[in-house]
Amino acid sequence: MSNKSNASKFYKIEDGKIVRTHRVCPKCAPSVFLADHYDRWSCGKCGYTIFKRKGKKGAATVAKHSRTPRKRTKST
Repeated sequence: MSNKSNASKFYKIEDGKIVRTHRVCPKCAPSVFLADHYDRWSCGKCGYTIFKRKGKKGAATVAKHSRTPRKRTKST
């Protein structure tokens, strides 16, 4: 079985220039692409992950979760 991927889904040609269609990993190299999952982009080489923001389709920021603090109860 061949381990080659179809390069046509990672690049497209616009106005005579090659344009990348997927994000690249900022830690590895410009030749390493991030996998596009439904809730995140992740690098298969180093594990770098960018979470997609919930609510806005296509917004790319790290999701921040705000939690309410627990109530403290006195133990006897």
